[in-house]
Amino acid sequence: MLILKRVLIAVGAGVLAAIGAGQAGLFQSSTPTDLGVNGGRLKPPSASHNSVSSQADLYPGHPQRLAAQIAPFALGHDGPATIVKIRAVVEAMAGAKIVTSGADYLYAQFTTPLMKFVDDMEFWYDPAAQVVQVRSASRIGESDMGVNRKRIEAVRAALLVAP
Repeated sequence: MLILKRVLIAVGAGVLAAIGAGQAGLFQSSTPTDLGVNGGRLKPPSASHNSVSSQADLYPGHPQRLAAQIAPFALGHDGPATIVKIRAVVEAMAGAKIVTSGADYLYAQFTTPLMKFVDDMEFWYDPAAQVVQVRSASRIGESDMGVNRKRIEAVRAALLVAP
């Protein structure tokens, strides 16, 4: 019983230390410098299982190509009007901060409330394909437990009901 008590105290202390580290911003990393559109492509998916990209197929040798695949957004209006609607949806989401917003591109950061993890989310109106390409990735960690995929799908669902 004494061993169990000590283990529980140690685990509790570890959890509190991790929360404290998150609140202090120790789990935040630098903003990636290679975001945006380059040669008609968004950045490739992450090498670990913590991102999604509608352009994952453009990187055939990528280790997460299949796992990262997600459909682009169909246009509800013209490209720039769809980006404006996406911006409105993203601004209303918890933890969102718009970093870059243009007629054909939107970049937002999402910060989790407890641990302060930061995820980067991009939307680009692709005029050649007539869709909005999407990419969302966690900056650190091996897995995001599906958070980036769920967040992209939440934006997609909100667009379907937006006026």
